[in-house]
Amino acid sequence: METKVDHLVIYGAKWCPDARRARQFLEERGIHYEWHDIDEEEGARDLVIKVNGRFVIPTLLFPDGTKMTEPSNEQLIEKLGA
Repeated sequence: METKVDHLVIYGAKWCPDARRARQFLEERGIHYEWHDIDEEEGARDLVIKVNGRFVIPTLLFPDGTKMTEPSNEQLIEKLGA
């Protein structure tokens, strides 16, 4: 399923180490993103399942229509050129 967004969007949770790492990576490089906490925002968990076919965080949605789940820093560098 493709979900179109205008800017980088992350679905995750504060307790998730991969979500914390991805956010830190983006913040250190000054890359703007929109954060959605699946524990605090109604419907966020359901959207993650709908987009991925299963529950997996962090889920990153990119403006080009692509998505990444649990990306490594190296994968983010390759995707964002950062």
